[in-house]
Amino acid sequence: MDIQTRVIKTYDDLHAIPEIGFEEVKTSAYLAGKLEEFGFAVKRGLGGTGILGELTGTEPGPTVGLRADMDALAHSVNGEVIISHSCGHDAHSAMVLAAAEAFAQKGIQRGTLKILFQPAEELLFGARRMIADGAAEGLDMLFGIHLRPAQEAKSGQATPALHHGASWVVKAHIEGKTAHGARPHLGINAIHAAAGVIQAVNAIATNPVIPSSVKATRIKGGGPASNAIPASAEITFDVRCRENSAMDEMIKQIGQAIESASASVGAVGRMEIVGGVPAAEYNKEMIELAKEAIVEIMGAEGLLDEIITPGGEDFHFFAKERPGIKTAYLGLGCNLVPGLHDPSMTFDKTALIKGTEILVNLAEKALQR
Repeated sequence: MDIQTRVIKTYDDLHAIPEIGFEEVKTSAYLAGKLEEFGFAVKRGLGGTGILGELTGTEPGPTVGLRADMDALAHSVNGEVIISHSCGHDAHSAMVLAAAEAFAQKGIQRGTLKILFQPAEELLFGARRMIADGAAEGLDMLFGIHLRPAQEAKSGQATPALHHGASWVVKAHIEGKTAHGARPHLGINAIHAAAGVIQAVNAIATNPVIPSSVKATRIKGGGPASNAIPASAEITFDVRCRENSAMDEMIKQIGQAIESASASVGAVGRMEIVGGVPAAEYNKEMIELAKEAIVEIMGAEGLLDEIITPGGEDFHFFAKERPGIKTAYLGLGCNLVPGLHDPSMTFDKTALIKGTEILVNLAEKALQR
């Protein structure tokens, strides 16, 4: 089957069976079955429902990976929960599968091509669990691709690098002591401590050269009655930063602020790191390869500058946890409206043909290095 036919058919097939993170049973079975049909050696069940396919050339060379995410999102629409591919992961998997078939048809001379289909990107745990199960072992280079909203890129355009920032969620757990509201001196008000924690976190000074933010987005607290001093409170913070080292320092300072501000009123505070994703750390050589591939497929007019985006992506765990892997993560224009994570999202499906051709071209270049 040619690239054009494969990528559109695969997209249509996957779009019809959306599944949320770690429940991509049908999706995983479909993709693994196709890889086996193409002649790849396949491992199933990595990181839960993840797939690893491998095709080895006739001569020694580098190991190059193409990675796609598989999971869909749950939305509440008119009071009903629906599962839909509103972030384009079905499109990403379709492009990577079509690229895999192209290599299977013509064969590989040098090196090894690995195909990674990853679960639970939206839950932010899929990449780490696949890495823990060995999916990153032996990789020299790894590439991914993501559809972009029309505000960033149109059909016929692509960027060689999406620069996501680090994004983490942390919680402050505060324990005080309950008492009657008429005798507050006998208790420790956890809500008072929470107010101090928010102020202390807001006062954290960061390097102004590096864009960052931390803000309280949820607070829970209160006793069994309005005249009871509350003994516990919980605050959720959204933390973002453009650089991983600066994010590490922010997390450290947030933990100190939670402990010290709670202690200032006699309460005990501790920080819980709920989860998150690291900032992009790309290899410049790989970005140059991606630029060359885009120009060769779309022409110079289709090459966009590198894009800085406030969103997050767990693809970047591969480079963070395995620093020897050289990575690049491309963005594909496809006239996508009204935006990602919108259940009414639509895009130009024919853009997937060019996206697949870029991935094939890029992987070919990487295998020859």
